[in-house]
Amino acid sequence: MESEEARTLAFRCHRALDPLHSASYFAPETDERLAATGLRPGRMTYFASRSAPMGEVSAGTVAATFYNFNPALVAKHIPRAWTLASPARIVEARFEAVDVVLRRLLGEAVSSPEVAEAAELAREAAEACTPDGRPLYAGHTELDWPAEPHLVLWHAITLLREYRGDGHIAALVSNGLRGLEALITHTATGKGFVAAAAKTLRGWSDEDWDAASARLRDEGVLDGEGGLTEEGEQVRERVEEQTNAAAAAPWRRLGAEKSERLRELGRGLSRTAVAAGAFPDGFFAAPRA
Repeated sequence: MESEEARTLAFRCHRALDPLHSASYFAPETDERLAATGLRPGRMTYFASRSAPMGEVSAGTVAATFYNFNPALVAKHIPRAWTLASPARIVEARFEAVDVVLRRLLGEAVSSPEVAEAAELAREAAEACTPDGRPLYAGHTELDWPAEPHLVLWHAITLLREYRGDGHIAALVSNGLRGLEALITHTATGKGFVAAAAKTLRGWSDEDWDAASARLRDEGVLDGEGGLTEEGEQVRERVEEQTNAAAAAPWRRLGAEKSERLRELGRGLSRTAVAAGAFPDGFFAAPRA
């Protein structure tokens, strides 16, 4: 497979598959199962469940690997979470929650041949990833594979997602965008959060946002209205190109035919999940690409 084709598939497959992973963050069952371990519902369950595969890591490590959250927000929940539940128990509860969530969202399709086929293909792709320079992926790849196909599929998508995410952070760093600056420029593309939601969800104050925006204006990345300049657009394009290039290896290994088949299967399953109410209204459109 040519490298350009692999980069394109890296993006298209991510778009098709990611809703199946992301749905777990919005499901009430996830908070319920994780809170039952002793964690506090809300932010703590998110930070702890996603970082638990790395062990009892510090707040700084979580902020660094999650990247665009305010470190002060992370520090309100990590490392306290590890005093309430062990990482191993949190990982176990996370899989328990995902089992319930996918059964609800996919209905009878959860046991379908399509899910089994997608699981096999996604695992093959995920097992082509390597942990070099990818700390969040590395923690997840050391977990045991679950047995049931729908959980295999979710775990494989999670591995692919964190592998891509670690590469994305490397691209942001190499283009001079720190966490908040990355969030602001992504918002300015019009393809992500609106500013108010980004501040609230990622824990940044108006003062933090304004100061970082001023730096970006001084650097010629943002214009006076908060939009991207031509230079800013070029920066974001480079970030996306480099992210796709860094995420291409599993799709190159899987091959074009299998990758397209997995994308087709993932797109159908994601649409089923979205139609079943996986996300708040207007938050996540069913994937078209």
